[in-house]
Amino acid sequence: MQLVTFSRNDGTISYGTLNGDKIRDAGRVLPEFPDLKSVLAAGAVSKLEGLGDEIALSDVMLLPPVHNPDKIICVGLNYLPHIIESGRPHPEYPSLFTRYPESLVGHGTPIERPRASREFDYEGELAFVIGKAGRHIASEDAWDHIAGYTCVNEGSIRDYQNHTTQFWPGKSFERSGSMGPALVTPDEVGDIRAQTLTTRVNGHVEQHAPISDLAIGIPDIIAYASTVLTLKPGDVIVTGTPGGVGRYRKPQLFLEPGMSVEVEITGVGTLVNAVIDEPAT
Repeated sequence: MQLVTFSRNDGTISYGTLNGDKIRDAGRVLPEFPDLKSVLAAGAVSKLEGLGDEIALSDVMLLPPVHNPDKIICVGLNYLPHIIESGRPHPEYPSLFTRYPESLVGHGTPIERPRASREFDYEGELAFVIGKAGRHIASEDAWDHIAGYTCVNEGSIRDYQNHTTQFWPGKSFERSGSMGPALVTPDEVGDIRAQTLTTRVNGHVEQHAPISDLAIGIPDIIAYASTVLTLKPGDVIVTGTPGGVGRYRKPQLFLEPGMSVEVEITGVGTLVNAVIDEPAT
């Protein structure tokens, strides 16, 4: 199934399943589950199949599939070409940092170049969402804790990212990144390691790599992160970006208003966002 969270025309938020250009609004008929995160926590994803009135995708605004996660954990420097282009050593452990829900918009909503910088970069990434809670999860059991996969453009403000050794400032500007369109369940995706990630800027391929190129794979990411804290249903883990980001490209390529970014992962979907300037306040 392809699970989505969306805003209706009246501004209320709901969730359901996506099939082509139609959504079934399951949230309207499941008052016991206020959001998709609560569905995941109850192990009730199967209840959503075919449930709810059908509405047109064009009549709603997609939000990140889980719009209110407890945690968004990101992995930096996790594809060998990106490690090489950034001049850093091969990681022994995953380099983890956090983002916040306010930093991400959904498919079709513009991402914003902040007023504070002109070094607004793209990073196409695979993310997965936790479906079953766990602490000290063994790597061989990690796949059982995944609810599904989605695409992320981890928009990065490079000068702020590099002000210090801490990535957080450059990864946390409001509405600078995106996630979606849907959370696709593992049975529909198949082996995620057999899929390929492609990022296009204005239709031109800038990043292209197999998911199997991850330096630290998904089971080891889950094992490491769950040693530190309990992973909960709805938590999002973003796995890193391949080589080809704008800062290290020659010539450099930073995002400007009027551009568009597409992140496509085979078996998962294509996330598309236009670029605008941060509105004046």
